Amino acid sequence: MGSASHNREPKLSVFFCFSFYLLTSKARALAQYSSPVFACDVVTNPSLASFGFCNTSLGFSDRVVDLVKRLTLQEKIGFLVDKSASVSRLGIPNYNWWSEALHGVSYVGHGTNFSNVVPAATSFPQVILSAASFNVSLFQAIGKVVSTEARAMHNVGLTGLTFWSPNVNIFRDPRWGRGQETPGEDPLLSSKYASSYVRGLQQRDDGDQNRLKVAACCKHYTAYDLDHWNGTDRTNFNAVVTRQDMEDTFQPPFRSCVLDGNVASIMCSYNQVNGKPTCADPNLLSGVIRGEWKLNGYIVSDCDSVYEFFNRQHYTKTTEEAAATAILAGLDLNCGSFLGQHTEAAVKAGLVDMSNIDKAVSNNFATMMRLGFFDGDPTKQIYGNLGPKDVCTAENQDLAREAARQGIVLLKNNPGSLPLSPTSIKMLAVIGPNANATLTMIGNYQGIPCNYTTPLQGLTALVATAYHAGCYNVACDKAQVDDAKKVAASADAVVLVMGANGSIETEGFDRVDLLLPGQQSLLVTEVASVSKAPVILVIMSGGGMDVSFAKNNDKITSILWVGYPGEAGGAAIADVIFGYHNPSGRLPMTWYPQSYVDKVPMTNMNMRADPSTGYPGRTYRFYTGETVYSFGDGLSYSTFEHKLVQAPEVVSVPLEEDHPCRFSKCISIDAVEKSCEDLAFDVHLKVENTGIMRGSHVVLLFYMPPSVHNSPRKHLVDFEKVLLDAKTATMVQFKVDVCKHLSINDEFGSRKVALGEHVLHIGSLNHSFTVRI
Repeated sequence: MGSASHNREPKLSVFFCFSFYLLTSKARALAQYSSPVFACDVVTNPSLASFGFCNTSLGFSDRVVDLVKRLTLQEKIGFLVDKSASVSRLGIPNYNWWSEALHGVSYVGHGTNFSNVVPAATSFPQVILSAASFNVSLFQAIGKVVSTEARAMHNVGLTGLTFWSPNVNIFRDPRWGRGQETPGEDPLLSSKYASSYVRGLQQRDDGDQNRLKVAACCKHYTAYDLDHWNGTDRTNFNAVVTRQDMEDTFQPPFRSCVLDGNVASIMCSYNQVNGKPTCADPNLLSGVIRGEWKLNGYIVSDCDSVYEFFNRQHYTKTTEEAAATAILAGLDLNCGSFLGQHTEAAVKAGLVDMSNIDKAVSNNFATMMRLGFFDGDPTKQIYGNLGPKDVCTAENQDLAREAARQGIVLLKNNPGSLPLSPTSIKMLAVIGPNANATLTMIGNYQGIPCNYTTPLQGLTALVATAYHAGCYNVACDKAQVDDAKKVAASADAVVLVMGANGSIETEGFDRVDLLLPGQQSLLVTEVASVSKAPVILVIMSGGGMDVSFAKNNDKITSILWVGYPGEAGGAAIADVIFGYHNPSGRLPMTWYPQSYVDKVPMTNMNMRADPSTGYPGRTYRFYTGETVYSFGDGLSYSTFEHKLVQAPEVVSVPLEEDHPCRFSKCISIDAVEKSCEDLAFDVHLKVENTGIMRGSHVVLLFYMPPSVHNSPRKHLVDFEKVLLDAKTATMVQFKVDVCKHLSINDEFGSRKVALGEHVLHIGSLNHSFTVRI
């Protein structure tokens, strides 16, 4: 999301606008900020204490009712937009709703500034790399640090309390420029990341579930995963999605945000779904988010999306109809000015009535009440002691480094290659356009990092290095092959840091292929041909790359994927290469060959393969073709063995005596049946580190259902990350809820438990069991 103006830059300027943002953010340091924005300042204006909405002894709902009844129509409309207007007679200041905290407090959005008071904030790895850690506690820990730094910045007037993060869209197509912002392609991993990060952002240390530390927002709802590809733009794209794909792929992360994370907001997206703009669809908004999931919070539009469904999608004939349609659908807040400009006319035309306006602003005010915005000076509240001293702390920066280390994925490692020994390397060649990267390391939706440690700096801190960029930039139109080969030929080992950056993949710009840009592949191959072993290829990117050439080249001994690893990325990369950290990351997305995107249009939303047309499907759950690397791939410097200790052979589902499946053959039963409630079993697994190095190991529990209802080929049921010393073992226990974990969606989107043989899959272990009535 973001303002329409800054997200529609032409291809070549997208990356450079990031640098412009950085400079303009630094320029804002000229301004001095000293106090937070808040309402009900009864110290300065004691008369405000007579207002019910300022009375903290009342319940939130009573306070909201009191506030709304005091407002005129024009004043209410002022609270339907992200730059909310002040009402000085009631002691309510201007408030900017738009702040971002995707992987650290960000300067994207109008609600946050950096200054000489707080010049930077901790920049964690881009989400796709954090997700590769498969560590739920890490997700929440990052969120907690980000919210602490946000509160500290709020106390000195530098940011608001409403953050439009995280992005939990499914990384459906490898070309999507925003895939880097997401937790990957799997609905379960995305759901667990979503709810955990939201809890980290929102949960208060006093345990009060009714109040918020900061307000998170899960976006972009829903089936949104195309920005600009082959003439199709996100603002005019109609995503044609089957009910089955909607329920088992696109909706689960948002459902988890609300039901498991109790998120304060959902953002509807630009695109249409099956002919209706998401921000104008009453079924998706009022019906599902507010009705089925019981959202306790507000629904916000992506920036200018109401304007877009009127202006570009031509969904309504008039601006008044567009405003009314959005509000009646369940939209509470418009990022942009459209509702501020056209809602009054919609009311006067009888298209929407005051009760609908009241409902929307009440949802917005209730969220602000939960944040303490109407409780007076926040420096006198629970987080009032936070300030600049709590931003960029050593502990926070250590967590950024640890998060990057946990996410880094080792994809290839010939025997005797990694880890390198710092005592045996007299000279390390460091080559590549991302070898000395700074801004690239933090990806998009970034803030100003506390510090940068580039890959070159991280490696140079451990051994002597010789550096050559090899290309003038990531586009690598002309590689400096001969010079790079000279550097590599005399070195004891070579680290090639290649990949992408914001000129290749970002918001508003989807990739055109899956290959390393320009002549990067040539540079890698030529350098490897003259190098002493080992040669380590490090790929910095958000999406997967077709690096088959390197995978199949014995001279390239190791491959690491490091995502966009954040401010401490260079240190984390060095930690892994030299064995100070045993890699444990797993790929959160499939790496496809280039042939895949040559024949699959990005606009085809179908997840399931179609043999009749040759369509191969999408993601590990449905894709039937060859891969470069698969979801869940990732090596370690240790070896881990699994032994199944306990799992059922048969699971019996009790049915009523008169259930029709007792009298006729059924392939499945409804997962909502009473007989399916509380039906669960335990899986006990012994995990042993048989190697000689301490390390973490991600245990991925998959299952393969019977082939009914066009079910997934396999599906992630649960995962657990364990830390084991060398030659030690531990027990891992999974509780499998039959209806929750083993159910599938049928062709109509209904949850079903398939009857017949199921297979649990853990590493090289397969265990078959039967589900029967």
